[in-house]
Amino acid sequence: MKYARKFKLGALALTMSLAAGIAHADTVKIALIDPLSGSFAALGENQLRTWQYFSELANKGKWAGEHTLEIVGFDNKAGVQDSLSQLKRAIDQGYRYVAQGNGSGAAFALVDAINKHNARNPGKEVLYINHGAIDPELTNGKCSFWQFSVDSNVDMKMKALVNHLAKNKDVKKVYVIGQNYAFGRSVSEAAKKMLAEKRPDVQIVGDDLHPIGEVKDFSPYVAKIIASGADTIITGNWGSDLALLIRAARASGLEANFYTYYAVLKGSPTAMGESGLDRVKYVGVGNVNNEGYKGRDLVEGFKKKYNDDLTWMQAYPAVELLSKAIEKAGSTDPVDVAFAMEGMEVDSLSGGKAKMRASDHQLQQPLYVATWSKTDGNTVQLDQEGTGFGWRTEEVIPASEAQLPTTCNMKRPSR
Repeated sequence: MKYARKFKLGALALTMSLAAGIAHADTVKIALIDPLSGSFAALGENQLRTWQYFSELANKGKWAGEHTLEIVGFDNKAGVQDSLSQLKRAIDQGYRYVAQGNGSGAAFALVDAINKHNARNPGKEVLYINHGAIDPELTNGKCSFWQFSVDSNVDMKMKALVNHLAKNKDVKKVYVIGQNYAFGRSVSEAAKKMLAEKRPDVQIVGDDLHPIGEVKDFSPYVAKIIASGADTIITGNWGSDLALLIRAARASGLEANFYTYYAVLKGSPTAMGESGLDRVKYVGVGNVNNEGYKGRDLVEGFKKKYNDDLTWMQAYPAVELLSKAIEKAGSTDPVDVAFAMEGMEVDSLSGGKAKMRASDHQLQQPLYVATWSKTDGNTVQLDQEGTGFGWRTEEVIPASEAQLPTTCNMKRPSR
């Protein structure tokens, strides 16, 4: 009887322990607030799939311990007001984590709204993972404890682009063109400033800003570029705005070189085709055609699952950081997770380490400059969109060289 009683008590304790463990295994729901309709829907859908793909990987590998991640799309139609409406909707549904990346204008609005919400609602704080809005002010003057940026900002990328461009002595005349909002304006400013410092001999022959997501025919802009005599174009355009710009350039026979931020993204590779060979470059946080082909299994797995290209590499460190911070904190509370994420180091999908700088919540990571090239079974093994062309890595800038100082003066909550 004595041993039977002890056995029952032990079994009861084990059952209670297991029950407690199960009770603390949370599903962490992240609201991805990005365009899922309209001109930029194809990009938003690709990003949503990528977040979900990496979250499935994290859940299977128990990156967050027993906790799991669930990514749900909220369509903001690439608009600021719609972003704020979707943020409110997500908060009303109990979401404590949001992600957004398409549009710095939307990002500024989200940071402001989340700052105010968190100040008014202690114990119900919301954390924002910025996976692509890269106006430098977001991690400088407008930095926030509640925002973590996993993409390198405009100035970091422009520094890499200009340093690469500066080596080409054939570059004489540069035309800058971009979308007329915070990000596009910051690209223009950075290009002119850094070119003047690095290549004062280069002439800026044009500087155009156009409405975001509204231009359906870029041929008038291309005509201006041709008339200017530009041999090089620098653009921060993304989504359909970049695809349509490149298509118009292709149709007009424009032979200038393109230095871009987002030519790797959905739609642009098909728009370029053979006309972009050896003339279009991009700077980004990774390249599938990297040394050693790190992450190739994930790229091929994504293609098999979705019949789509894995291009939004920013989602990998985002999921890795969030998962590992949850495990480190032993909590799914956004305040605990935010403190755990500061200073955390994770792997970059293409190789190298990425570290979340605590002072401004700007991820420090390697940058890649790549050129649109024919697949050759060697340096370019993986193509895009079935074109037979892909991206050849030209230069890898280590995180230590890509980093820039910050003016962030962050206010942290008490713990």
